[in-house]
Amino acid sequence: MPAIIREIRQDDNARLAEIIRSCFLDFEVKNKCGTVYSDPDTDRLYEVFRKKDSVLLTAEDDGELLGCCGIYPTDNLPDGCCELVKFYLSAEARGKGIGRKLLESALQNASDFGYHSVYIESLPEFSRAVSIYKKLGFRFLDSPMGNSGHSGCSIWMMKEF
Repeated sequence: MPAIIREIRQDDNARLAEIIRSCFLDFEVKNKCGTVYSDPDTDRLYEVFRKKDSVLLTAEDDGELLGCCGIYPTDNLPDGCCELVKFYLSAEARGKGIGRKLLESALQNASDFGYHSVYIESLPEFSRAVSIYKKLGFRFLDSPMGNSGHSGCSIWMMKEF
């Protein structure tokens, strides 16, 4: 599947929210409270990612959105650190290398913006994504950082450039 990677457009909001929430159902995440699933910003991603030094990338094939991955300057992270956020793929896109392409593109954007480290929060149910993070050099942390507003996450990781 030859996906193109591009920045989010305003008309992507509804489909990306649908993809994100479907991942929670597909991977049987039991506690959706305190996660992106229940976050009202999930329905207005284009507007959220107008913030300086942030970007939300999407994967698209033949006009069909397949997923997203972004970086964001989350409040209260250390200087030079951003958060990797909204890394979700539709069921049709999984297992085809699209996620890795999105993730690597987001990390390149983080570096281009001048960040020297990237933080991520996740859940045990997303173990496939966590294994990709480990392969790309993320290490586990003992506690959360910053103020993401996603208190339901129980896995915290960091990558330094």
